[in-house]
Amino acid sequence: MALFENRYRTHDLGLLLLRVGIGFMFTVHGYPKLTGGPAAWAEIGSTMKLVGLDFAPAFWGFLAAFAEAIGGQLLAVGLFFRWACVLLLGTMTVATIMHLSQGDGFSGYSHSLESAFLFLGLAFAGPGRFSLDEVLFPNSQRRRLY
Repeated sequence: MALFENRYRTHDLGLLLLRVGIGFMFTVHGYPKLTGGPAAWAEIGSTMKLVGLDFAPAFWGFLAAFAEAIGGQLLAVGLFFRWACVLLLGTMTVATIMHLSQGDGFSGYSHSLESAFLFLGLAFAGPGRFSLDEVLFPNSQRRRLY
């Protein structure tokens, strides 16, 4: 039984390291898109026509840039964590669809697909104990296994 209990001692530290690392990388990746303005947002958002949404491309592009830049920051600090994961999951799903529709090989779509799985898993796992969600909303976290 001690082995089982020790396994969970580092769980929250692992989530913290994962959140901060991935959050920082997505923030850095998303800020040029966010500061690109309406023309850049419209170009990014035009990808939504692949899923049947061919209206308001600047809005969709802004949402994708927001998800990466601001969502990355929210992910890193663990604030509104699951919402950030859902936004990032959606963005990475559309990015995967875009790469596949362009005929990109595995190396072209693997990063976005891997990231989509990462955000899906994190949405289920939650931000962990070392997060602002835990500090600000302690009763909303799922029950701990340890």
